[in-house]
Amino acid sequence: MLVKIIVVCLLIFMVFNLFRAMKIMLNGNPDQQQSMTKFIGRRVMTSALIMLLILLALAMGWITPNPRPY
Repeated sequence: MLVKIIVVCLLIFMVFNLFRAMKIMLNGNPDQQQSMTKFIGRRVMTSALIMLLILLALAMGWITPNPRPY
């Protein structure tokens, strides 16, 4: 259950960074382009962290995948 809560929190953080980057992009201020890349980079790093956490949880047996339908 703890792994699922962590994954959901990381997903919320990823969406939050995506909207922060979108807000900077829509402002059109060329001075803040560095900030937009920072938020997009955080989003990419968060998604990589989520994938690694899911793979680690599967390998350690903390979560189990759905059984095959056949």
